[in-house]
Amino acid sequence: MGDSWIKSEPDVDVERRVLDAQIAYLMSQPELLGETLAIVVVHRGQIVAEAYGPGIDSDTKLISWSMAKSITHALIGMAMGDGLLDVNAPTGLPEWADDDRREITMQHLLEMRSGLSWTEDYLDEKASDVIKMLFGSGSDDNAGFAISKSLEYQPGSNWSYSSGTTNIITRLLARALKEEIGSNAMVCNFLQQRLFDALGMNSASAKFDPSGTFVGSSYVFASARDFAKFGYLYLNDGMLGQKRVLPVGWVDHGARFSAYDPDNGFCYGSHWWTWPSEPKSMVALGYEGQYTWVLPCRDLVLVRLGKTDASKKNALTHHLLSVIGAFPIATSLIDKSSGSA
Repeated sequence: MGDSWIKSEPDVDVERRVLDAQIAYLMSQPELLGETLAIVVVHRGQIVAEAYGPGIDSDTKLISWSMAKSITHALIGMAMGDGLLDVNAPTGLPEWADDDRREITMQHLLEMRSGLSWTEDYLDEKASDVIKMLFGSGSDDNAGFAISKSLEYQPGSNWSYSSGTTNIITRLLARALKEEIGSNAMVCNFLQQRLFDALGMNSASAKFDPSGTFVGSSYVFASARDFAKFGYLYLNDGMLGQKRVLPVGWVDHGARFSAYDPDNGFCYGSHWWTWPSEPKSMVALGYEGQYTWVLPCRDLVLVRLGKTDASKKNALTHHLLSVIGAFPIATSLIDKSSGSA
């Protein structure tokens, strides 16, 4: 993608009046939608709309929260392409060797179908495993905390969203890269060189816990423009110009249906969400309303970063769909997508 985006006016087939009105409403910070810190819209490879909240600009680094899970998906794809991982094989974790957890595969983890006990609650600190992992008793070793969880369901039989599983995945990535215990150098270099540097995500950085594990569940920091560069990689089937960054088929792997979540209306694939009414769409979603929408049939990437209460997330989603609706659908791309599914 290089170091910078080209900015342009929207093409004539974009409903400009709708686009401008929707973004203006979003940036007016209505109580219904919460606070929007940044929005970037990339259509046909160029930024056609961009807006920032007070004190924020195109260089400001903002938190990904769970959008980092989709970045973790990219890392696993690259490691698999290098022959370092087999997503369909059991994890081989020694902590699971003597019980039924030994049947858990990387694919189970990617689909959130590990069967491990987990409570993903952002409000009830006492009940929440994710709060304990990130801020409490598990904060020194996120992966170890998640690995220690007992099995509630047969692996592959039950879908349950879990940030813990992502940090197990990043621990497995570290093992595949032969990371020394307590170090993060190998994973840090892999992440930086193979993804951030390759895409020109110059603002991007990742957080590692004290044990050396990349907190792939929650902690990538980057500008809205750089999150858009990541989305653009998936928009283009893992290609950066003529160079293949992700293995053939890995983008489709992320979007392949695993479950439907009635709470937010999205479907889940493998560390990516999809929106049912948008063909081939992929969405990286994060706490407090972080979104990177990837919409191949509209040749569109939409990034929204902000602070929106969970009770308002569905209203925010539908407002962003109104922004998306201002862009035309390429019928030929829908037909092509349908044929390759």
